[in-house]
Amino acid sequence: MAIQTAKGVEGLVRTTLFSHGTMEVRDLARSRRFYEEFLGLECVRHHPSALMVRKNQYFAVVAIQVGDKVHPLHVLNHWGVDVASREEVDRAHTLAQEHKDTYGIRRIMPVTDQHGAYSFYLEDLDGNWWEIQHVPAGFHDVKFAAGDIAAPDREAGRREVEEIAKGAGQARPAG
Repeated sequence: MAIQTAKGVEGLVRTTLFSHGTMEVRDLARSRRFYEEFLGLECVRHHPSALMVRKNQYFAVVAIQVGDKVHPLHVLNHWGVDVASREEVDRAHTLAQEHKDTYGIRRIMPVTDQHGAYSFYLEDLDGNWWEIQHVPAGFHDVKFAAGDIAAPDREAGRREVEEIAKGAGQARPAG
């Protein structure tokens, strides 16, 4: 059972940092090019079949090369990157369309306002989904500072999830 302390939540496992997640890729070199050149992320190859990906923080995603054994994900399982403004979201959307063949981008969803963000989703060459978004300053910290909502509107949440999923199904293949 988690215990709320002055320093945050303390669980049975004495974690010190949420450090990383993992995703599968077919070819590290091709995926790295997309991460660095298109998304502007920092990469380091720390293992013959893996590289770490990050941007302005310690938390990293470890991309693991598995070749054709990649398990494509659903849009609701995505990685989010923030940009400085709504205009940057629009610019990124245009760039995704212009460079989809160069970087192997499979699908690009329309830009939309949802869940407090102005964003769009794209599916990369490995079947991983990315949300490129602009949110108000402090958005992420404000969510945690506000704490849990007392009475979640589960029906509204379900409808929003269905709309996102529906949009992924209708997204035009890039190519």
